[in-house]
Amino acid sequence: MIDPIATIYRHVGQTEPYYKLVDEFYARVENDKLLRPLYPEDLSDAKRHLTLFLIQRTGGQTTYSDERGHPRMRGRHMPFRIGVPERDAWMHNMTEALETVPEFAPHKDDLFKFFADFATFLINQ
Repeated sequence: MIDPIATIYRHVGQTEPYYKLVDEFYARVENDKLLRPLYPEDLSDAKRHLTLFLIQRTGGQTTYSDERGHPRMRGRHMPFRIGVPERDAWMHNMTEALETVPEFAPHKDDLFKFFADFATFLINQ
């Protein structure tokens, strides 16, 4: 079975939509009273890491792993209290961000499922 997430980059063909998605997402996080305290004051590293992870996970360059090693996302998120409310807030912001990037429109359903499953996987409370 082909992983539909792993082929998205080939269809999108460029990194710019990923940067736009992440910028749109973090613009929403900036104003989210539940999520904002989970992030450092300077969001630059968080933005870069998420962008590189998404590019890699969707079949693009492996810069994320080249620089940071295996993603180990559950372990990287363990220091943060992530419950159902945080998961739901994250999904709300990411879903809204996803709607703003037309390059992802053909992949919206697959990305929504991926984000929902992934956000649920990170729940640790």
